[in-house]
Amino acid sequence: MSSKLITKSITAMLLWTCLSCNFNSKPLPILGEPEIVQKVVDGKTIEEKVYPTIPEFAFRSQYGDTITSKNFKDKIYVADFFFVTCPRICPVMKKNMLKVYEAFKDDPRVGILSHTIDPDHDSVQVLKTYADDLGLKGRTWLFVTGNREKIYEIGEKHYLVTAQADDQAPGGYIHSGAFVLIDKNKHIRGMYDGTEEKEVQLMIRDMKTLLEESK
Repeated sequence: MSSKLITKSITAMLLWTCLSCNFNSKPLPILGEPEIVQKVVDGKTIEEKVYPTIPEFAFRSQYGDTITSKNFKDKIYVADFFFVTCPRICPVMKKNMLKVYEAFKDDPRVGILSHTIDPDHDSVQVLKTYADDLGLKGRTWLFVTGNREKIYEIGEKHYLVTAQADDQAPGGYIHSGAFVLIDKNKHIRGMYDGTEEKEVQLMIRDMKTLLEESK
């Protein structure tokens, strides 16, 4: 992973943490660099900011079915990146994500999407066993695998997180510990350190805010 991409991810997380310090700011900001486009309204040309969105994707879940963006239609969701044999931050991330799952597992408007960055090892069956060991029920929290390049591309380019193989890293991979909050329009609305409980509690609060906003 280039230092530029790592810096980009860290900067986005720091920016969001700073913005979130103002509890009275509504609505939640949209993250990412907007494109300025021109459009004609009532015969007048105006400029409008168009923010980046999470593109279409197709991965396989722990249930063996294909998961696409259509599975998250009219939902907000949290995305993260991990691998089953991760020896360091993943166990902490999953412990913290369980708090998110428990808070929203009965709310059909919310989803969680965890992407493995080690698809060679993390097969559908491996992911199913991993999910079962966490005590998960239903389809609120989906674990997905698929083409390695597609996973890395959507992580780095669109979710703004780091993910790469590295023989020198513990477990053989380097990846971000970020939890990324996505709204119904597929915009990034927050990035949080998934290894820090206080950040996760902040995200849970912001998720409730986002649900209110999208009513």
